[in-house]
Amino acid sequence: MKPIPGMPPAAVSELARMQDRLTFVYLERCTIHRDGNAITVTDERGVIHIPGATIGAMMLGPGTRITHQGMMLLADSGATSVWVGEHGVRYYAHGRPLATTSRLLEAQAAKMTNQSARLQVARRMYEMRFPGEDVSVLTMQQLRGREGARVKRSYREAAAASGVDWNRREYRPEDFASSDAVNQALTAATACLYGVVNAAIVALGCSPGLGFVHTGQARSFVFDIADLYKVEMAVPVAFACAAENLDPDDLPGEVRRRMRDVFRESKLITRCVRDIQMLLLDTELDEDVMLADVVELWDGGSRRVASGKSYEEFDVPW
Repeated sequence: MKPIPGMPPAAVSELARMQDRLTFVYLERCTIHRDGNAITVTDERGVIHIPGATIGAMMLGPGTRITHQGMMLLADSGATSVWVGEHGVRYYAHGRPLATTSRLLEAQAAKMTNQSARLQVARRMYEMRFPGEDVSVLTMQQLRGREGARVKRSYREAAAASGVDWNRREYRPEDFASSDAVNQALTAATACLYGVVNAAIVALGCSPGLGFVHTGQARSFVFDIADLYKVEMAVPVAFACAAENLDPDDLPGEVRRRMRDVFRESKLITRCVRDIQMLLLDTELDEDVMLADVVELWDGGSRRVASGKSYEEFDVPW
């Protein structure tokens, strides 16, 4: 048999951990290919190389073209590929998760489908947003009310600090330009946040669709986790950019650049990984556990048995 042409995929153990990666790389009006294990980006200014294993999410903006080899490298590296419109994020595809264990996914599904456990996770999410407050006995309705008041207060405080006129949050997906500058900036900032959080969730092997507070949407868990950081990161950046009266064409790009800096300074991906593990497992997983390539067979209840073994007929109660 002829050898398979091209570069062999890197072993999972050779890839950078999610928390050690770049949060996101945004590209537009260029051609994306590969050179060995590096992504190449070519435009009229020349060629740059980006190590594939260092990318958390690659956002492909307008005018981008990507080759089959480039896409293959991103997939083999466990990087999320996000195709981006002119002003916002549309999620289309991702590479394989970095985690080889389904432990987090199973814990997510178990807690999401148990009403009591789901409420406990939701309370812990709100508790992370309300430091020093006791939310242990609040209902979902009470939690939503408190969160709504917190977000509105954060908008008012950011408006006062930046000197920006603020009326209300207004977002029209079909008509980005119809919103005022601060609403456009908020949309661009949260789009970046959703893309990076989605990359972290997928890399850990979790399901973006199994949310605890949000539900019924393919990225419900993304919205859950992003809400932990939105007021801290997206709101201040959006209002600061809106206050500078930037050219409307420059506003989304400036928001992206500042969000990238905030993500790096706050170690967003490290926090995402830790927070997701603590919410689902009450502990942080060791890297060896996340990369352990172990397949087992379900044996009823919570029991498991080894796979790759022949179980004789007399072992089966026919």
